[in-house]
Amino acid sequence: MTNEFKRYTVTAALPYANGPVHIGHLAGCYLPADIYVRYLRATGKDVLFICGSDEHGVPITIKAKKEGKTPQEVVDHYHRLMGDAFKNFGIQFDYYGRTSSKTHHETAQDFFKTLYDKGVFKEEITQQYFDEKANQFLADRYITGTCPKCGNENAYGDQCEKCGSSLSPMDLINPRSALSGAAPVLKETKNWFLPMGDIQQSPEFKEYIKRFEHWKSNIKGQCGSWLNEGLQPRAMTRDLDWGVPVPLKGADGKVLYVWFDAPIGYISATKEYFNGSSEWEKYWKADDTALIHFIGKDNIVFHAIIFPMMLMQHGGYVLPANVPANEFLNLEGEKISTSRNWAVWLHEYLEDFPGRQDELRYVLTSIAPETKDSDFSWKDYQARVNNELVAILGNFVNRVMVLTWKFFDGKVPTDTTAREASPTTLEKTDALFSTFAIQQKEIEQKLSTFSFREALFDAIDLARNGNKYLQETEPWKLIKSDEASVRFILASSLEYCRLLASVLNPFLPATSASIFTQLNSKGEKLIQGHSLNEAFLLFKPIEDSEIEKQLAKLQASKVMNSTSTTTSNIEEAKPEITFEDFAKNDIRVGTILEAERVPKTDKLLKLKIDTGLDQLTVVSGIAEYHQPEDIIGKQVCILINLAPRKMKGIESQGMILMAKEPSGKLVFVSPSVITANGSGVA
Repeated sequence: MTNEFKRYTVTAALPYANGPVHIGHLAGCYLPADIYVRYLRATGKDVLFICGSDEHGVPITIKAKKEGKTPQEVVDHYHRLMGDAFKNFGIQFDYYGRTSSKTHHETAQDFFKTLYDKGVFKEEITQQYFDEKANQFLADRYITGTCPKCGNENAYGDQCEKCGSSLSPMDLINPRSALSGAAPVLKETKNWFLPMGDIQQSPEFKEYIKRFEHWKSNIKGQCGSWLNEGLQPRAMTRDLDWGVPVPLKGADGKVLYVWFDAPIGYISATKEYFNGSSEWEKYWKADDTALIHFIGKDNIVFHAIIFPMMLMQHGGYVLPANVPANEFLNLEGEKISTSRNWAVWLHEYLEDFPGRQDELRYVLTSIAPETKDSDFSWKDYQARVNNELVAILGNFVNRVMVLTWKFFDGKVPTDTTAREASPTTLEKTDALFSTFAIQQKEIEQKLSTFSFREALFDAIDLARNGNKYLQETEPWKLIKSDEASVRFILASSLEYCRLLASVLNPFLPATSASIFTQLNSKGEKLIQGHSLNEAFLLFKPIEDSEIEKQLAKLQASKVMNSTSTTTSNIEEAKPEITFEDFAKNDIRVGTILEAERVPKTDKLLKLKIDTGLDQLTVVSGIAEYHQPEDIIGKQVCILINLAPRKMKGIESQGMILMAKEPSGKLVFVSPSVITANGSGVA
């Protein structure tokens, strides 16, 4: 692909500005995009790398309602947080925009108006879900229910995140409003639809989808499923008060569908980057420009089908040359969940592991979910850093630097001509560099076809080869008998480090820069006598205590979620009563004197309780949670003026008070200190 086009417009999915960035986002989209862009730039390509915050849509408004803020306050906060995290992680966007900007609103409205004026949209009055409690129409993401395809009870009105199926709100079983929890009703409203089924049959679209044959298998699979089912019209407007207003008369209270306006954000961000000049057009409209979208698998259809349809209908724009989407990254064997805080947040990682962004880049690339879901675990992170980055890459560079300082005062050895080295040294050195040249071409080929994980494995193999070269030549021993060969070995090793740093740059930019710093080089070939900078370790081992801290943080999230889930199962409050109603209850402290199981029952215990006034027999359904022998002598609270009733032939003369936990377990309501039997509970 790198030889087909003059320039490249590379986009990374606009992250929703309703929360921070986590490692799933990085592995799925932003890290592979950055690796690819760095690779293109290293080959001298004209590249524009665009991203920005997606600041419209239902997730923003839901977040704002939960936090008691305005949508603008929410997006302002997360726009800054995400932008800073990307920058600190080494993601080199040329421009990071935002869809709440004036330029974006104008660009998106102009785009919509062009399609409207060309008669592309179909105006329809349809029945949409309406929340009577909240008094508003519900956008797709404001509606949840059971997925008709996989049974997920928390599917959204536009997509089931469990099985990936595209849905409409009408597909959901037992739909409910995300605002109030109430069952929504249907109400008429007018919207403008993109006739996707008609466009699917057009010659231009049929020609475009031939590109899928050269794309990753997961892209072809998902898109093929959609196309085989036949595309349906999709509304490009919504009844909301947050978003880009629909630029038509009579469309008050309506905004552009977030998946209509969000991808246009790539275009508006490009315009902002070029500060109003027409230069932006060649990155979107010139035939010799490749448009590449990096996204996660939940956004495949929008970038591979819907946005291209929009571009076609508008006219004048290039269509995606590739959409190299990744699958999902799980965490410790479970799906990453922002709502459950089951995630490793990028900004927190950078705080906990300062200066170690390349360690995370390395691990995430090595387990990249390129064609299927993968899993991140902290133990695996530790093992890969310690056993590969520290023991292989860091070890090789440090050995070369330390030996050069030890034997040649930190300067590239002089008199390192090949004729002065031994034949064995020459043979091993030639083999080292020949292998490097072959593997470098393979790495470039893999990078050009988005096989970043395999390319990284090949790159770390280059460092393995360097270590093997040192082990076989043993310059620390040879220095005593053959200094000429040692000079040649270390000069060659330093040059190998320089070449290695260049190969590593797309994957580990900070590490690459550190190698060049030690070499005192900006990338140019080292000459004899060149002075090096002081040697320092590229990586340090990850300690067990650091991993334990991260695992404890995740465990705390799990406990919090368990508590939250339990709390959500607590029974609702009963209807209001008067004080006079409550005063009729005669509740006393009593002590259990005897306890035994009621025959032929699983739940009933027969209790004899001293109430201070007399001894009452009480039948209580607590046998599932309490053993008779364990509760004799237990002080309890007992309602003594409850009308007697027979249970299994036994007359129960009162009722002990129990608290029912959300899990269903029954626990005694008891005084905190020993109290006289018969004491009243007021």
